[in-house]
Amino acid sequence: MAIIENPNELADACFILQKRDMLVRADGKALSSADMETFKPLAKDFIQETENGFCAMELMPDATLPAGYELKTIRQSFAELQGEDNFRLARARALLTWHAGNRFCACCGSPLQLSADLSAKVCSGCGKQLFPRIEPCIIVLVNKGDKILLARHAGRNQDVYSCLAGFIEVGETAEHAVEREIFEEVGIRVKNVRYRGSQSWPFPDQLMMAYTAEYESGEFKFQEGEIADAGWFDRDSCPATPKPGSIAYKLIHQEI
Repeated sequence: MAIIENPNELADACFILQKRDMLVRADGKALSSADMETFKPLAKDFIQETENGFCAMELMPDATLPAGYELKTIRQSFAELQGEDNFRLARARALLTWHAGNRFCACCGSPLQLSADLSAKVCSGCGKQLFPRIEPCIIVLVNKGDKILLARHAGRNQDVYSCLAGFIEVGETAEHAVEREIFEEVGIRVKNVRYRGSQSWPFPDQLMMAYTAEYESGEFKFQEGEIADAGWFDRDSCPATPKPGSIAYKLIHQEI
């Protein structure tokens, strides 16, 4: 599967992105190759994957949109798109970020070039291959009888309560990361960890693996700088929680 730097064929899906937003037509029609041509002067990167049927463009951060177009958050689009289109959008965002952030070889400093037959870059000097990076994470909803554990994270500028989450560290299994993250962040032990599903979260490159677990023991002790508040809530009387489009929403609302 190869990534092409300059789209040259008609694709099933076209994406024009700007940081955490995506461009949409005001008339509701899907973007086409003609739209891609319109925005070429405002773009800093182009990629295409023929095998996955999409092409994508990254706009300059200060690009001004012409009439007939507007921006919507990629986060919102995750709630609206289904199946293959959701996959394509997540992959497009992740690959554009990777492409822009990896121009030179970390080993010898030579320029990197896109591979002719792999989703990878190859060093023009030492030949080292560089593949798109995926950061595995866990996200977990803890149950205690009829109540669920939700937390408000200190680093967010909003009063949204969500599931606990964190990166899987080197040498860990996902289940071990679940137990460690919960104990580190709120000071309790859990049992009966069960896998529920996964979601690509390309901000910039996470793969979120969702779990449920049951409370076993301990009292709340919040990790300083990470957790501002947490508590046990009834599902029908929760504080503000994540909106549709995230796997946290699916966990809280028992959709997985």
